[in-house]
Amino acid sequence: MSLHTSYKHLFFDLDHTLWDFEANAKATLWHLYQDLKLEERGIHDFELFHRNYLVHNEKLWDRYRNGYIKQDELRIKRMRLSLLDFKIADESLAEAMSTQFLALLPSRTLLFPYALELMNYLTQKNYQLHLITNGFEKTQHSKLLHSGLQPFFSAVITSEGAGSLKPKKEIFEYALTIAKAKKEESVMIGDTLEVDILGARNYGIDQIHVNHLNQNRESLPDGSYPTHTVFSLEELKRIL
Repeated sequence: MSLHTSYKHLFFDLDHTLWDFEANAKATLWHLYQDLKLEERGIHDFELFHRNYLVHNEKLWDRYRNGYIKQDELRIKRMRLSLLDFKIADESLAEAMSTQFLALLPSRTLLFPYALELMNYLTQKNYQLHLITNGFEKTQHSKLLHSGLQPFFSAVITSEGAGSLKPKKEIFEYALTIAKAKKEESVMIGDTLEVDILGARNYGIDQIHVNHLNQNRESLPDGSYPTHTVFSLEELKRIL
């Protein structure tokens, strides 16, 4: 029995919520590490290279979300900085890595456990499923296609298509308009408190925090809590 039968429209985040970005990105970087012979260039520790990349990527995404840099700068700079950590100043190599990474990553298919089963379960219960993602239009649609998620979503709202990014209210307003959804019938399901959850709450819709990382209920910056918290995708059945 669903606790919240008033929900009709479920708005999912994609990366880090359904599509395992970390695992897919690591597999893609490993491919580049071998294909571009980065060990011969002086990067002898792939694990360190990967950890450094994650730090740079997160900082740059934060700058992109806040409007300080454009997407092209984000894409090349995360590679340039990761190479510079190993004293490699090679712009053509950074560009090759960026191009190949973007070409290969969206075809990766690793999802979080129970993702496809959950989509089938929710579809059978007649929920309308949508996506709100801060990713790029072409990239995100490619991920959906290759991973088998595409058939489940009736509306896919990317930050590129909406001209706005989570946590801004405009992207949520755009998404609900496209989905023909009312606030009281809608819930946002995502992994990031400051982006998915706070954005949805400020717009006035309920939220489900999918906390894949630990088993503690986490609070928002102001000390309040998401409407619901789950620690795996399978747990969503308890709410929906």
